[in-house]
Amino acid sequence: MNKRTKAWALTIMMMAFFTGPARAAEDVSLLKDMTSVIALLGLPCGKVVSAVKKADNDHVVTCQDGNRYRVFLNAEGRVVAEKQ
Repeated sequence: MNKRTKAWALTIMMMAFFTGPARAAEDVSLLKDMTSVIALLGLPCGKVVSAVKKADNDHVVTCQDGNRYRVFLNAEGRVVAEKQ
């Protein structure tokens, strides 16, 4: 392999290595935020263990206790959680 090919391969490997942890940190932050939102709305949950983004400001979350909620902004701009 020539030097240019090795440099590109190294660059791609480094990008893959460093973007993985950043994405995981965002996921942890999102799960904590969703846990807080559901708790503030007074709904049973415990801890959010997964969140799937459907659209901007629209997620389906699964709680530790098995409850599932759709968390989104309504037309008035308020955060709402609907049990699924």
